[in-house]
Amino acid sequence: MSLLAQRCPTPLGPLLLVAEDGALIGAWFLGQRHFAPSLPADLPTGEDAALRAARAWVEAYFAGRRPDPAAVPLAPRGTAFQRRVWALLRGIAYGETVTYGELARRLGTAARAVGGAVGRNPISLIVPCHRVVGADGALTGYAGGLDRKTALLRLEGTLPERKDTP
Repeated sequence: MSLLAQRCPTPLGPLLLVAEDGALIGAWFLGQRHFAPSLPADLPTGEDAALRAARAWVEAYFAGRRPDPAAVPLAPRGTAFQRRVWALLRGIAYGETVTYGELARRLGTAARAVGGAVGRNPISLIVPCHRVVGADGALTGYAGGLDRKTALLRLEGTLPERKDTP
């Protein structure tokens, strides 16, 4: 097991990118819920192809381009069910949203179970859990915080820009 980590700056705060043996296993906003579970606190820093690809993807995303998620080799750690949910998340297109209920229907399970897996997605942004919304379209449950979820969906054009009133 060869772990490498690096911080990647974003307009919404730094992401910790972690790769293992040439594949990205994590991308967490610093301080988010479920942050880097079961990883040592003293991760070695470095550079490899997966971290370069992830950093380029994140930079392109925040520059307003639509980078291809398949450009980053991924190996998220989780249960078989969690990995099935995360695979569905990868199919949610830029600028679109889907409900927890719809994901649950596709998997033949309960929305609550899907919500638990979505909330533990270890690869923020690239595996777009921010695109999952409540049954009524409400912005619910994002481990990185609802302010970040709102900002990400606005960046993608899913939510209108906020118009402050005097």
